[in-house]
Amino acid sequence: MSRLFTCAEEIILASGSPRRRAYLEELGVFSRAVSADIEERKYPAETSVSYIERLAREKAGYVAERYPGFWIVAADTVVCLDDMVLEKPVNEDDAVDMLLRLSGREHIVRTAVCLQNQAKSVCDTSLVSTGVSFWEVTEEMIRAYVRTGEPMDKAGSYGIQGKGAFMVREIHGSYSNVVGLPLYEFLGMLCRYKLLGN
Repeated sequence: MSRLFTCAEEIILASGSPRRRAYLEELGVFSRAVSADIEERKYPAETSVSYIERLAREKAGYVAERYPGFWIVAADTVVCLDDMVLEKPVNEDDAVDMLLRLSGREHIVRTAVCLQNQAKSVCDTSLVSTGVSFWEVTEEMIRAYVRTGEPMDKAGSYGIQGKGAFMVREIHGSYSNVVGLPLYEFLGMLCRYKLLGN
């Protein structure tokens, strides 16, 4: 596979997400992945924006403490419907409930990306929001989708890049953000610190 870009320094992905890893590999900037063992819990007074920005910084910080001379990238994605934050479902019933709520409505997918290097005192965060509209989807269709297992590790219980695409009527903004890593903004961060080559 030919690399689209190269990196001046090694970048560690602070995530176990196969989708984020695949994106970095396709771009040619993936070095390795290290999962960040942090508690992902929203505090009562937190907005969705402050919540995901905090989580992205905490994930990057967790890995940066173990690899202080390296560039670390972390991201966190949530689906927002009205005032509700929809994260990964806890079980199949939770996934069905989320998708029934999203059916026929517009929601916002928000991702915070953090690029951190402790040795260089860098902690830069970018936030991207994308509007997504769903078709009216029947409960039978939703249950059939949930039975595939695809929704179980995804914010909002669907994958736009997979079988869940059938529910999506339209999007306004970054497609890659809905998948879990807004590529244009991420590459902009790499350019800002002169990390990207070709």
